[in-house]
Amino acid sequence: MLRFGILSTAKIGRELVVPAIQDAENCVVAAIASRDLSKARAMADRFSVPHAFGSYEEMLASDLIDAVYIPLPTSQHIEWTIKAADAGKHVLCEKPMSLKASEIDAVIAARDRNKVLISEAFMVTYSPVWHKVRSLLQEGAIGRLRHVQGAFTYYNRDATNMRNKPELGGGGLPDIGVYPTITTRFVTGKEPIRVQASTDRDPEFGTDIYSSVRADFGEFELSFYISTQLAARQVMVFHGDKGFIEVKSPFNADRYGAEELELTNQNHSQSQHFRFQDARQYKLEAEAFSRAATGETEEVVTLESSVNNQKLIDAIYRASEKGGWEPV
Repeated sequence: MLRFGILSTAKIGRELVVPAIQDAENCVVAAIASRDLSKARAMADRFSVPHAFGSYEEMLASDLIDAVYIPLPTSQHIEWTIKAADAGKHVLCEKPMSLKASEIDAVIAARDRNKVLISEAFMVTYSPVWHKVRSLLQEGAIGRLRHVQGAFTYYNRDATNMRNKPELGGGGLPDIGVYPTITTRFVTGKEPIRVQASTDRDPEFGTDIYSSVRADFGEFELSFYISTQLAARQVMVFHGDKGFIEVKSPFNADRYGAEELELTNQNHSQSQHFRFQDARQYKLEAEAFSRAATGETEEVVTLESSVNNQKLIDAIYRASEKGGWEPV
């Protein structure tokens, strides 16, 4: 059993990742750390976790854990991922790993010198619906892929929320723009060449709240929009000359609807529905990470893939400022 320590009592850990790890078959939460010991103890008691620490450093120095899950604000990901790796711990870090692709080079160096596993927590890449999309594309189910279209939106103007604080790494692209990009790259195995984009910022918060993006992958295009101030919506469509695949609730299936996809043929005379009941992508993520960390052969999100995904996000920001095409 891989023993996880949770670095902070952040909401995503409390509500999604810690319960998933506790339900997993090959890992367990062994410790909770917070800068406030009472918060760490309260969360540890809630999930029957045996150990609580009043500082991150104390937990990293402990031999009670083998790996660390980091749900801190984005602005702190690089610092604490490197510190955890230097403490000899495997690291599962919430997305995005960084706000700049170049910063991930230091994380790669920490991984290599400490011989540990470090992976960005893109739970979607462990979801059966996305593995099915990948296999359908590989089988030629829609013929030649020409266009990918996506949307990911929600409404949040809470000034206290980290997503609306630029100093913590807030903004729409870091929070949700990474999902259309990672899933498209994951299922196609292709990388973008250039990008066009426009981005709007909130006049009060200063964070990006809307982006419309067109990315050229050479063989096909990806177009998507994301927003933190629009009515909630999620969709991804992969359109080929022989049919198309629509992923109904591609990113947060538990909150936006069923985890399913529809494959429709060229003239709409036939559709196939693939539904995945109770897939629990966070649990699958924890189990896959644990297998890889303990030496088993397992596909996880590599830091090299994280660099490429962040390069695209970086290019979207540049393209939004310059206009026209921007190389990735």
